[in-house]
Amino acid sequence: MREGTPCPTHKSATSRGLAAAAISNGAVQLLAEYTGRGPTRSHTVINRDSVAIVLRDTLTKGERRLVEEGRAEHVLDTRHAYQAVMRDDLIALVEQNVHRKVIAFLSDNHLDPDVAVEFFILEPQHDGASADGASA
Repeated sequence: MREGTPCPTHKSATSRGLAAAAISNGAVQLLAEYTGRGPTRSHTVINRDSVAIVLRDTLTKGERRLVEEGRAEHVLDTRHAYQAVMRDDLIALVEQNVHRKVIAFLSDNHLDPDVAVEFFILEPQHDGASADGASA
């Protein structure tokens, strides 16, 4: 490759990075809409057939206090209820940004440290393309 010639995977890496940023930002906004407070940090990883969103510092002040008072199960139950009602919005967010169908969604929270994970399995591609549509 000549000096100054863009790497052939540059476009797909850029596209994947933009999609990951859009998914991270969208997930933070959705959590804020549903819970009244969004996470302070998020990171999305897009692989060939999966998308993982890691959200940190997700709990509200009230939820943190409940955990301190020994009501962790109540907080986890509430968070699982939020995840269940947010499911369709989160799936739509991922599908819009990776242009692939989500065939499975898994979601869970951890309280100490305060971390949530939203994990999506994408419909397999049979044409050798990656998650952003570039050839593998």
